[in-house]
Amino acid sequence: MALQANDVRIAAAPPSELGVPRKGLWRRIEPTVLGSGTIVVMLLLWQVLPYFVPMKEGTKLFFTVPSHIVGTLWTMFATGMIWAPLGVSAAAFACGLALAIVVGLPAGVLLGRSSTLNAMFDPFITAFNATPRLVFLPLLLLWFGIGMWSKVAIVFLGAVFPLLINTYEGVRNSDKLLINVVRSFGASEWDIARLVVVPNALPFIMVGLRLAIGRAILGVVVAEFFGSQDGLGVVMVRAASSFQVDFGFAGLIIFAALSLIMTGLVKLIEERLSRWRPAHSNAP
Repeated sequence: MALQANDVRIAAAPPSELGVPRKGLWRRIEPTVLGSGTIVVMLLLWQVLPYFVPMKEGTKLFFTVPSHIVGTLWTMFATGMIWAPLGVSAAAFACGLALAIVVGLPAGVLLGRSSTLNAMFDPFITAFNATPRLVFLPLLLLWFGIGMWSKVAIVFLGAVFPLLINTYEGVRNSDKLLINVVRSFGASEWDIARLVVVPNALPFIMVGLRLAIGRAILGVVVAEFFGSQDGLGVVMVRAASSFQVDFGFAGLIIFAALSLIMTGLVKLIEERLSRWRPAHSNAP
């Protein structure tokens, strides 16, 4: 009982008593402060650039500053003109990414666990992953038409391979000794995948998901630039053709904000799911 009580006290002890140094306030907020400060400095330099760099009239026509872009964003949201195209782009992004997750995660686990399936499908995966997604767009437009489903298809093709390949690598790098121990207790392949393989592959899966988000947004932009009638990318193309630089930058900022929000959510989920991992005493 004494040993068990000591174990309980050790488990309940704060990190500082276990030899794990606590991070100070500055160490916790340093990434946020440095990242935000860099953005602010760059925006200020951009804002004052026209006052220090002489520009010709033609150059001024194609140049804008952050204050004008913020005003344009405010107008777009206040008048509601942005909601319809943003909804179209967000729907294509969400559908394509969800489909990539539904297909990529199980496929990566299966290929990682089965050498036979890996040998059968690896040439196709390697070839399609190395092929630029833009070359598929004409075929997708022929098959699905100019509309939502062609965008969903190009988003899916852009997002599924990073997720599938990273999941495969995570499964292949799972702890073989732990797998054998669990199998020796009579666990089925489903139990091994659920209890050992997927948790061990979680860091790889999260990296693949972050890459997939970037590829999915790129797919939305490419599809709407070249083969769509609605969406935020179409707004940017029309703005560029009419020399409305502010609207073009506004669309760019919205796409960037969507990418940052989604990546931040993935990082938050990763931190929540990775708390079971032991902390290293020499961590900075």
